[in-house]
Amino acid sequence: MRVVFMGTPDFAAAALAALINAGHDIVAVYSQPPRPAGRGQDLRKSPVQLLAEKHGLPVLTPVSLKEKAAQDEFAAHAADVAVVAAYGLLLPAVLLGMPKHGCVNIHASLLPRWRGAAPIQRAILAGDRETGVTIMQMEKGLDTGPMLTRDSLRITADMNAGVLHDALADMGARLIVETLPKLPLPATPQPEEGVTYAAKISPTEARLDWSQSATLLERAVRAFAPVPGAWCQTPDGERLKVLSAEIVPGPGKPGAVLDDKLTIACGSGALRLTLVQKAGKKPMAAGDFLRGMKLAKGDQLA
Repeated sequence: MRVVFMGTPDFAAAALAALINAGHDIVAVYSQPPRPAGRGQDLRKSPVQLLAEKHGLPVLTPVSLKEKAAQDEFAAHAADVAVVAAYGLLLPAVLLGMPKHGCVNIHASLLPRWRGAAPIQRAILAGDRETGVTIMQMEKGLDTGPMLTRDSLRITADMNAGVLHDALADMGARLIVETLPKLPLPATPQPEEGVTYAAKISPTEARLDWSQSATLLERAVRAFAPVPGAWCQTPDGERLKVLSAEIVPGPGKPGAVLDDKLTIACGSGALRLTLVQKAGKKPMAAGDFLRGMKLAKGDQLA
């Protein structure tokens, strides 16, 4: 097939790699423009752009697709289908019908649950036991299009967002390769019941609120690992990322250090922090952290 691919992060790069390996004719790759990143704020190309350039594919990085020139350029690709995965730009309605088989989206949830920007994190935060990938035909609404196919997987208690992301990226890559040769496929409208929205994660949302239960806080630790990282403040005001933790018994004042194993009291129950990271340092086990920062029983994390 003549394919236009539109995506930006690692999740999308997995699908692009699979389409390349499957022998499709990738006539154009669209990705978000390079962004400042790192301490030097140097412009950094997206994972999708880097992969496309490695394979000698033409890459376009428009800041908008609303202008007629950009739309005419898109139409000129004469694609059989456009595959969209975590692209980050709104596709105007006029583009959706330009390819022969329209535009299909790889979405990391079992629609209609978790439409929107952060379905992986929201599924973990909500305590969902299952998630998956939906391949859908795109329409004007936000992730509202009819479903072409989907697959599911169990969210286990040890899965953080990074692990779940990689599993869903692999699933999405497999599903899109299986789906394209079957187009056109009959599409199933999404159910009207069970719609939820996965709002973008805000920087302040990752701060741990020790007045919450240990169950909710442990989910937050997994949902925000490895990035942006759930965090709190030590008694001296230093930010501390919490990358993994386990629920243990332990009543006490929320935020209080309960023992010499970095167990912190919560609104109900307690969390034992097992992997943490200080600003500018590498992740470290709780024991290594405590050797460098002595926390006494009763000290308070904020």
